[in-house]
Amino acid sequence: MKKITSLLLLLTISMASFAQVNGYNIGDTVDDFTVTDVHGVEHNLYEYTAAGKYVYLDFFFDTCGPCQQTTPIFNEFFDKYGCNEGDLVMISMNNGSDSDEEVIAFEEQFGGPFNHAPAISADGGAGVVDSNFSIAAYPTYCMIGADNTLLVGDIWPLSGVETFEATFATAGIDPTVMECSLGVTEIENLDFSIFPTVSNGQNINVELANQTAKNISVYDVTGKLVYSNNENSNQITFNLNVNAGVYFVKVNTDASSATKKIIIK
Repeated sequence: MKKITSLLLLLTISMASFAQVNGYNIGDTVDDFTVTDVHGVEHNLYEYTAAGKYVYLDFFFDTCGPCQQTTPIFNEFFDKYGCNEGDLVMISMNNGSDSDEEVIAFEEQFGGPFNHAPAISADGGAGVVDSNFSIAAYPTYCMIGADNTLLVGDIWPLSGVETFEATFATAGIDPTVMECSLGVTEIENLDFSIFPTVSNGQNINVELANQTAKNISVYDVTGKLVYSNNENSNQITFNLNVNAGVYFVKVNTDASSATKKIIIK
């Protein structure tokens, strides 16, 4: 990770003065925590920071309207910077009111077409972390440094991934944009064709060459799920009854997923 040596660091520190994190002041050392996400994966704060990573937390609950609207941006940020495999770590932390099942449903409906950041429910210990941070409003997005100190207590309002990227100067970092890898065991890349890409929404065709689609989901530009259907075929035709605009079609197989854009007139 490259370090930024710029006067921008001084200018951007002011972002941290409007914290929705009431449990810590900017510069305080944050307590360690260990939580388990909705897929059973354990996450420990100090293990991430000991590896030199900067951690972004998203505090949310499932019926929170602004949370629903901004979760796709957080997931796009997660996706853009390597799905926690690079310089940055992103974790979505429930306020402790929602179960694994409710958080999974929230992510499926509002998470958008990107790879999703690990999400922690009440079942995985999110409530304890939320209480420790004394979150005052939802959503609250905050940034923790590699030295375990709170760097930014309220990243808001969000206009896009660039709002998160504006915090890099606060930490003096320049993280590398990277694709999400699949670890040691690689899976077959998924590619599919979709046609027509511009239509009135009727008779949209999806074809896969060597794999079988298990689910097709369609999201609008805000990340809201507008269509979802389970499949078991490599040739699918479906209809969209939606307003004119840009939409993202996500095809899932047992081993992978891919997303393509369409336009509805």
